[in-house]
Amino acid sequence: MANVSRPNEKKKEIGVFEKYLTIWVVLCILIGIGLGRLFPNISIALNQFQCAHISLPIAICLFFMMYPIMVQIDFRNVKEAGKTPKPVAVTLVVNWAIKPFTMAFFAWLFMKIIWKPFISMEMASQYSAGMILLGVAPCTAMVLVWSYLSKGNMGHTIVMVAINSLTMLILYAPLAGFLLGVAAIPIPWQTIAFSVGIYVGLPLVTGYFSRKEILKQKGYEWFENKFTPSLHIVSIVALLTTLVTLFSLQGNVIVEQPFIIGMIAIPLLIQTFLIFILGYWLSKILKLSYEDAAPTAQIGASNHFEVAIAVATMLFGLERGAALATVVGVLIEVPVMLILVRICLKTSNWFS
Repeated sequence: MANVSRPNEKKKEIGVFEKYLTIWVVLCILIGIGLGRLFPNISIALNQFQCAHISLPIAICLFFMMYPIMVQIDFRNVKEAGKTPKPVAVTLVVNWAIKPFTMAFFAWLFMKIIWKPFISMEMASQYSAGMILLGVAPCTAMVLVWSYLSKGNMGHTIVMVAINSLTMLILYAPLAGFLLGVAAIPIPWQTIAFSVGIYVGLPLVTGYFSRKEILKQKGYEWFENKFTPSLHIVSIVALLTTLVTLFSLQGNVIVEQPFIIGMIAIPLLIQTFLIFILGYWLSKILKLSYEDAAPTAQIGASNHFEVAIAVATMLFGLERGAALATVVGVLIEVPVMLILVRICLKTSNWFS
């Protein structure tokens, strides 16, 4: 098993393109906002292609971002990862017993107390609702990218993604309803199921069977030396294309309300770093390996913003403050998670 994992370790080294990924991300955000402002009809046309309130153009981009990672996973490692309950337990406790409540606390503290002189009570409630919807939606797809860049255990990450996806189907609506104080919150079964299926299930199944067939036809050496390097570029390009597409759809609200964006972003940033530190610290206390600790901390720190945006739109409408707050989650997600990837790589020697 050790001999199988070493080639993958080499492929996961940060290259020149990844080294400046934050710059590319910022450029893509600016390009997306610019396209949305200059050609609003394109944004309107793209936004019409939806299924269960999920944007199909974004779903396609995310598939090509996930597939190159999935196809490189040796699924024997997934089986082994399922035998180690500690990292899975940390993830479940942080994601479902701690994170939603700390997000609700920060939403109340900032929107109802600190920012009270600057915004109305109605808008404070709207922004709080959007933040809570983000906090109840742990990441189930993008964390595969962060784990991959952090040289994490991809088998363990897949197990956590699967468990969190199933848990979200059960707990998302009750927790969101409780924290929002909404007695009859509609359960977004279709939205959650479709997003989990398209972002995780489809690339997972496609990656598994195509890997099996490619190894059978071409062999492991061709797979590692010819096929894998080109896929890595596909994944990064798909990530950047996703950002351009996403911000062409949501760019107007960011440009028109810059101060509100900052007011929402500050508590979201504090929440992200707090949850990451908590997950990382618990992993250290429980003596997890670095390869398990990095994705364990990252899956709680990041958010499933696609579901949060869809549910906020369903409950409150696209033009309301709740939807805006979820869009701010998208704005900070990639740059902040890239910072956390760097922190993980720099601190990998903390773990045995």
